[in-house]
Amino acid sequence: MQGDKATYVHDVFSKIARQYDTMNSVLSFQQHRLWRNFAMRQLPIQSNSHILDVAAGTGAWTFAMARRVGSEGRVVGLDFTEAMLDVAKERLATSPDKDKIQFIHGNAMDLPFADDTFDIATIGFALRNVPNVEGCLREMMRVVRPGGVVVSLELSKPDMVWFRKLYYFYFYNILPRIGQLVVGDRAPYAWLPESLTDFPDRHQLEDIFRSVGLSHVRSYPLTFGIAALHIGWK
Repeated sequence: MQGDKATYVHDVFSKIARQYDTMNSVLSFQQHRLWRNFAMRQLPIQSNSHILDVAAGTGAWTFAMARRVGSEGRVVGLDFTEAMLDVAKERLATSPDKDKIQFIHGNAMDLPFADDTFDIATIGFALRNVPNVEGCLREMMRVVRPGGVVVSLELSKPDMVWFRKLYYFYFYNILPRIGQLVVGDRAPYAWLPESLTDFPDRHQLEDIFRSVGLSHVRSYPLTFGIAALHIGWK
């Protein structure tokens, strides 16, 4: 099942790589930019920080973090979908921070780094796509140094029942149709609600952060809880 999910996710994001950022803006009504900006304010980024951005996709969060580190800092963006990395690398060629960024092909479930390599490990809007949430967080914690942080910015489930119903109606009925109009294929955006159905809510994900050994875990609901930021310390 895990292998099947990984293959399916790879195929989905291969199809939409070129439209990925535009569709994020359309489907979230630009909220994803506000969520990422909020997350950036919570990250303990120093001028010499070494950061890993897991499932970096086209690199939006990778580039944002690179702007915050100094000349001694580094940000590595890792993704297992080649088409997404192609877009990221095209952007890298003209980025003023290109000397601080490296994009590599790799698997979030088996990170190709030694223990205690990074100060911060992030994953943005991708934790619900991995075959095993706990396993991915354990890998992220493994490659972070003691005193470092593991961070997830992800879609979530609103706590308020009335808003959750309204959100689910949009998510399950309207969002795939918008995706079909823009991309010409309903399937990739039908995957979004499917991927959230069995994903833990904000409080359950806090518990998973703690269960893998992270401490001082905090979570922040965003836009009435349709997204959430989780931070845990090693």
